[in-house]
Amino acid sequence: MYAVDLHAHTRFFHGRRALGDRFDPLGHRLLAGAAWLRDLDGVATTNHDYYTALPDRFGVASLPGNEITTTRGHLLVVGPDPPAETEPGELTPAEAVELAHDRGCAAVLAHPYRNSTIRELEDLPLDAIEVNGKHPRTRKWVRRLADHRELPLVGGSDAHYPFEVGRAYTEIEAEELSPTAVVEAVREGRVEARVDDWLPHRLLRGVYRKVHERKRHLDRPDSGTPGVGTPPGEDDDDAD
Repeated sequence: MYAVDLHAHTRFFHGRRALGDRFDPLGHRLLAGAAWLRDLDGVATTNHDYYTALPDRFGVASLPGNEITTTRGHLLVVGPDPPAETEPGELTPAEAVELAHDRGCAAVLAHPYRNSTIRELEDLPLDAIEVNGKHPRTRKWVRRLADHRELPLVGGSDAHYPFEVGRAYTEIEAEELSPTAVVEAVREGRVEARVDDWLPHRLLRGVYRKVHERKRHLDRPDSGTPGVGTPPGEDDDDAD
């Protein structure tokens, strides 16, 4: 069993690719060091719309990934051969999933209730749905969504700063920790999402929630969607 953060970034800023390319080796070293301190076995570097190969450090496996900005939200692509670069907002979710599968990667719906409508696409052949480390209060909603789609749940911190690594992660049942083995485990459901409720993480999540609410990036389940809305006797406000 391996503990892997399947959604992390090597920098705290977006865009500015030339600056980022120079910063990423340092950012990755800090990311891996933090993952080692949190007893993680691996971390996927899923920078926004690009992938750069980075070495394993401190005994922590560096897994290839790309967080693609589709026309309807973000999709994580993790596996042996993610696309090196994608144009933000150019690919539809279906095209991004097809691209992931063509390259032997898993396609994971990232933060389905934050700035995304990908969850509404019932026929999209996803491999998993993410419990996001910034907003684990949605995990009940995400679990109902995953159960409705008959998909496994994975966890990722969505870290942009090293100290955020591991606030959500995935337990992976595999004989080895390789990109191909991770993809196989995700597709076969040999994964389980975990959330670390360490006090600093809980406090920071409250800050993120206020910021994203102010930006109107957070959504609630649509009670009209089969299998996703609030079951009788339950209150969505209790989804912490």
